[in-house]
Amino acid sequence: MRQHYEAGVPWEPIVGYSRGVRVGAVIHCSGTAPTGPDGAIVAPGDPGEQTRQCIRNLRTTLEALGGRLEDVVRTRMFVRDATRWEAIGKAHGEFFATIRPVTTLVEVSGFVDPAILVEVEAEAILEG
Repeated sequence: MRQHYEAGVPWEPIVGYSRGVRVGAVIHCSGTAPTGPDGAIVAPGDPGEQTRQCIRNLRTTLEALGGRLEDVVRTRMFVRDATRWEAIGKAHGEFFATIRPVTTLVEVSGFVDPAILVEVEAEAILEG
């Protein structure tokens, strides 16, 4: 069985993607931007707070598909400025210090909105 979770943003049907897809016990979460409930970018200029918002958005996706942060086995962090890795890493650790998924941090040249400094994606495997 395949389940999709859409966040309701206008570009999902245009681009043809879902925020999350669950197949069996595996959930794949798209790269998730630091957007608030109104769709606006949260905390411009603050990569740590943007990381927190990305992970909160991932948690919403996981929960909508029957998962939780504790099920995450991999994260990937795409960042505009890798020299700010400590703020990003600290924020990631606030959520994942005891879960300890494998992770990757990669610097990219930019995102679709220049206010975005961080985007995070995740994969989870549900037990049971």
